[in-house]
Amino acid sequence: MTDQTPIRLKSYICGTWNPGARDGQLLRDAGTGAPVATIDASGIDMAEALAYGRKSGAALRAMTFHQRAEMLKALGKHLSALKDEFHALSLATGATPRDGMVDIEGGFHTLFSYSGQGRRELPNTRTLVEGNVEPLSKDGSFSAQHILTPLQGVAVHINAFNFPVWGMLEKLSPTLLAGMPAIVKPASQTAYLTELVVRRIVESGILPEGALQLICGSTGDLLDHVTEQDVVTFTGSAKTGRMLRTSKAIVENSVRFTMEADSLNAAILGPDAVAGTPEFDLFVKEVVREMTVKAGQKCTAIRRVIVPRAQVQAVTEALETALSRMGVGLPGDEGTRMGALASLSQRDEVRARIRDLQA
Repeated sequence: MTDQTPIRLKSYICGTWNPGARDGQLLRDAGTGAPVATIDASGIDMAEALAYGRKSGAALRAMTFHQRAEMLKALGKHLSALKDEFHALSLATGATPRDGMVDIEGGFHTLFSYSGQGRRELPNTRTLVEGNVEPLSKDGSFSAQHILTPLQGVAVHINAFNFPVWGMLEKLSPTLLAGMPAIVKPASQTAYLTELVVRRIVESGILPEGALQLICGSTGDLLDHVTEQDVVTFTGSAKTGRMLRTSKAIVENSVRFTMEADSLNAAILGPDAVAGTPEFDLFVKEVVREMTVKAGQKCTAIRRVIVPRAQVQAVTEALETALSRMGVGLPGDEGTRMGALASLSQRDEVRARIRDLQA
């Protein structure tokens, strides 16, 4: 464990960078344990942050879909030019360079993808006409037309620790394309990488002021102040998601709430895919990839490997051989194919679950 001065993370709220009122929680390098950053959001007026975002949303709503799409494209280009800086800090999250590409370049690709869809599939207008005119009277004097317009609130994005860049940009891209400002709350464990990316976004001046705010630390009473024009998205554990979804303001104001939580994916080998077949080899390759990319810390990762009883021994031996070639170590070391878990708390959690399995 090396000794170095940690970065003091700041939240970007109401157009200024705020370090919080307290010293905050210490975040350590996932591989070495060295201090990386401190994080705290105490003292921030969360109601004011929401009010500022709602007011600032007018600038986004004044843009057409194509203008917003071009904005996403420009942002993707700007961040892509800075990817080396992001990759260097990404190592502290335990991510290998290969893992970093999934998170960092994957996030930029999302910006480009939504930009392309916006220009191809949406009109160059501020509103979207949905469906045909529906006659509601026999003589045609009364009819209806659905017109979609941006909500006049703020999208609050509460994100997970495993993809500090892509996890933010996959939500931010459609939010901005739809003409809605956002407040991003990254998971504390890897928030230092998210904060760096947001700093570079803000410095670029590509987004209208207020279109993006950042909370590094606890959200405090933020969700007590959401209204029917706001949106809340959550990625994380099902237990936390259920708690947030049933919070007073969200229920009473019918706030749109989207939750992405605990997946139950499996890899299943067919009985005819025996050792020596291409399907068998592909199965082993995919299982190894699922176990090692981001050290298995993906919401889409498999939870079970299901094989016919007659193939258990062959699959076990093939996995042992493949995994023995996967170098495990510090993510920046040459030859490392699987880095550390994203934080010391994640390491402790995995060890606890291993003890459960052993029992």
